[in-house]
Amino acid sequence: MSAGPETARRDSLGDRIERAIDARTHAETEIARGEAEAAARGPAIRRTAFWLLVTGVSLYLVAPSLIDVLGSWQGLSEISPLWFPLLALLLLASLASVWVLQRLTIPRAPWSAVIDSQLAGNALAKIAPGGGAMGAALQYRMLVERGVERGRAVAGITAVNLLTFAIVLALPVLALPLLIGGRIDDGLLAPALASLAVFVVLAGLAVLMVVADRPLAAVATAIERVRNRLRRRSPHTHGLAERIRRERDRIVAALGDDWLKALLATVGRWAFDYAILLAALAAVGAHPLPGLVLLAFCLAQVLAQVPVTPGGLGFVETGLTALLALAGVGAGDAVLATFLYRLFTYWLPLPLGLLGLALHRRHGGAGGAAT
Repeated sequence: MSAGPETARRDSLGDRIERAIDARTHAETEIARGEAEAAARGPAIRRTAFWLLVTGVSLYLVAPSLIDVLGSWQGLSEISPLWFPLLALLLLASLASVWVLQRLTIPRAPWSAVIDSQLAGNALAKIAPGGGAMGAALQYRMLVERGVERGRAVAGITAVNLLTFAIVLALPVLALPLLIGGRIDDGLLAPALASLAVFVVLAGLAVLMVVADRPLAAVATAIERVRNRLRRRSPHTHGLAERIRRERDRIVAALGDDWLKALLATVGRWAFDYAILLAALAAVGAHPLPGLVLLAFCLAQVLAQVPVTPGGLGFVETGLTALLALAGVGAGDAVLATFLYRLFTYWLPLPLGLLGLALHRRHGGAGGAAT
């Protein structure tokens, strides 16, 4: 009769021991997981710290010019108020061109999804170092949340980025007669010729990659080999050439018979942006040769791609001011025109990005407010 309580006590003790072992095992597992996550975060933290350091140093180097440009805001009171709605309309036209192009590459996407995601992605790309990739990722996420198929969203975003960058590289060709006629300041001659050389090389490569599979495969294979050698600790990638070929075919197929509309929309995106710079110069009373302004504009877009500061902040202000001065614009007018141009092409799109996030949530995006 006494065996019953003793057995119960032994069972109870055994249960407690098993629970203690389970708890210890669970704790050890969580500790190991935490250590693994910390080890994985280590390189990412170091990379982030490195790029923050590079960004800080870069901003320090261009700070005098940036402060000079931003400090010219008081000069806006001397500009006729009629110029501001015109500049706003030109900005809207430039954005609308991107929306049309994006809609052509993703035909069944809701217009609201295209507009909301572009505004938010564009704003994030302007405030994050190397933000082009982050902006594209946010735009992709928002499109998928609105029901766009993942592969189609990737193809559409990629097509828009490739087309818009290709057109801005082609713009210096329009100023070729100025180079031949010798009506250009020597300070602009070298960078202008460099832009033309870059355009010719990249345009030829782009055409070759579209029409032929072998060069595309060769470039992709080389990139894959370099990537695998540089990241030996990470799993090696395979089949990059085939994936890129599929994406290229998807981009071409996405445009289909609408290639002419896509071309016009892409040209419109940059033409209206260039018109903003011309209008900013006219607003401050400067009237340099449009061809020279075009060269300054194109080189400023290259500076905007510098990944060490958000949206090329500081580099664009420094470079564009100097280039406009070389184009014959007075120093004070060049600074004020640069500020006015950046006000509408860099600063104003930032609150528009918040508006895009808010509209995304209102239109049914599950995670529209998160970045």
